[in-house]
Amino acid sequence: MRLLIAGWQGQLAQCLVSAALARKDVSACAVGRPALDLCEPPTIHRNVADVRPDVIINTAAYTAVDRAESEPDAAFALNRDGARLLAEAASDRGVPILHISTDYVFDGRKTSPYVETDSTSPQCVYGASKLAGEVAVANATERHIIFRTAWVYSPFGQNFVKTMLRLAGERDEVGVVDDQRGSPTYAAHLAGAVLDVAARIAAGDVGSGDWGIYNAAGSGFATWCEFARAVFAESAKHGGPTAKVNAITTADYPTPAGRPANSVLDCTKLQDRFGLKLPHWHDGVSACVEAIEVEA
Repeated sequence: MRLLIAGWQGQLAQCLVSAALARKDVSACAVGRPALDLCEPPTIHRNVADVRPDVIINTAAYTAVDRAESEPDAAFALNRDGARLLAEAASDRGVPILHISTDYVFDGRKTSPYVETDSTSPQCVYGASKLAGEVAVANATERHIIFRTAWVYSPFGQNFVKTMLRLAGERDEVGVVDDQRGSPTYAAHLAGAVLDVAARIAAGDVGSGDWGIYNAAGSGFATWCEFARAVFAESAKHGGPTAKVNAITTADYPTPAGRPANSVLDCTKLQDRFGLKLPHWHDGVSACVEAIEVEA
């Protein structure tokens, strides 16, 4: 199975490459800017022609949630227009596309976990641009699967787990929001599920009714505060940095972008259609912190 992964510096892209290397039947080519720039159509068509993929995976995105509030054009250019251009190129070549989206397409007012058919109402520019990207991909090609994920973390790049460990090395206490809850997702676990679905597609084991949107996130849920405490508990096991976590409210920590108070994702559809269930987020935190501490 030949994969073209749009984006190469992001957490998921790096985890996809690592997971693909461990599978003998997968050849993954991850390409990002400037060689593959979703805002430059010639680079898209050149890479699709050169790689001749069986499946395209789009991990490229504008992910600076707060900065997007002051850079909406840049966010929409990549998350909507770039996603559309890549999906159109995939359609032209008859190649299915897997596209990564976000829990931030929801407003967070629902009190129970979100399912794929729930109404969307983004509360920030980033969420709106990602929702527009979902629509663009779906309109460009029928053969698409959109994965909505949440609170992604890994040993790579910048993310909540690495930020907490860094702060613990600088101070004895941290204040962390305790009135937003979601589904923390270890990028390595998500990468495994994405590759499994890609393999099913490449094998011709995906029917017309299987295309569409799927929630794909770590099992269970937590507040950011609970997430932080779990990170420090795991870090302590390895002799790493820890700090006391003080629960605060969203009002105590204002940000330019609005965030949903509840963005827990119900991933039953992914399990029913593909037999896939991501491990519990606690398992992800354990694996992630161990990997970070070993590298340190």
